[in-house]
Amino acid sequence: MNAHKESFGQTADGQEVFVYTLANSKGLRARITNYGATLVSLYVPDRNGHLEDIVLGFDDLQGYIQHTACMGATVGRYANRIGGAKFTLDGAEYTLAANNGPNHLHGGIKGFDKVVWETKEAVAADDEAWVKMSYLSVDGEEGYPGNLQCTVTYTLTNADELRITYEAHTDKKTVLNLTNHSYWNLAGQGSGDILGHELMLHAEKFTLIDKGLIPTGIIASVFDMPLDFTRPRTIGSRMRQTGNGYDHNYVLKGTPGELRPCADVHEPKTGRVMEIHTTEPGVQLYTGNFLDGSIPGKGGSTYDKHAGFCLETQHYPDSPNKPNFPSTVLEPGQTFTSRTVHRFSTK
Repeated sequence: MNAHKESFGQTADGQEVFVYTLANSKGLRARITNYGATLVSLYVPDRNGHLEDIVLGFDDLQGYIQHTACMGATVGRYANRIGGAKFTLDGAEYTLAANNGPNHLHGGIKGFDKVVWETKEAVAADDEAWVKMSYLSVDGEEGYPGNLQCTVTYTLTNADELRITYEAHTDKKTVLNLTNHSYWNLAGQGSGDILGHELMLHAEKFTLIDKGLIPTGIIASVFDMPLDFTRPRTIGSRMRQTGNGYDHNYVLKGTPGELRPCADVHEPKTGRVMEIHTTEPGVQLYTGNFLDGSIPGKGGSTYDKHAGFCLETQHYPDSPNKPNFPSTVLEPGQTFTSRTVHRFSTK
């Protein structure tokens, strides 16, 4: 295992930003920047041993600063949407930025994806290498209550796993929903669309949404719908039936808090396989519906519609306003923990 750090540039206010590289003995290589605690690259071999970067993103820091697609970033305080950009805790109403029509999306105007996280050196051991990043979100930031101390740890192992682990504490009752917002293309970033990827989700239900993509509160079955990925299907096989593409939260089988299967993805041309396990209750499948070729990606790539897919392990959207959903409330004295594991192989 190997780990090292190098400069990634400076923010407009002069903060130096770094990128940390973790590599295992089999060739897998992850690059993570402390701007947004963002996964910049992940190089993974295909069935012939050829390495490709399978994460959409940018060549330099300015790309991450200028664009709002959250590519590879840690998203918070609340990933996904909060309806009406407000919620109530203990009788007090909190108003958030309405940055997605009338709704709040991915933590607001300046979410966790747009801040510099504090980071110590990356560490390499015999079987794994890791980098740990922390951020203090102060009381009232983006409208949320409580001083929230968050950490995210990226770990690359010799078992060809990328683990993402979150912890958080607060001094005031608040709501919290963290995720990683990587856009994946197992054929390689910039290689075209992801419609031929074969996907299986360990979910038989989803949260029904309205026209604004806010859950109605109803949990419905995926069976006999284009949302059914209970057995492997290509992402594009029934996409037209969804309208613009997938942007849906799935209810994962099993017990939230326990690490369990979430998704299996296979790219037939390269043979790459990604298996995801998580402790989270849900996963948002998003198929890059709003990519339009206007974002200049790595190495001169342009990211057109459906150039990548996201599998955002998380709590359900709008949970603070849906008492029947798993709670996202974090109390003082409690420790928030969450873990997602991506395991790579070929076939």
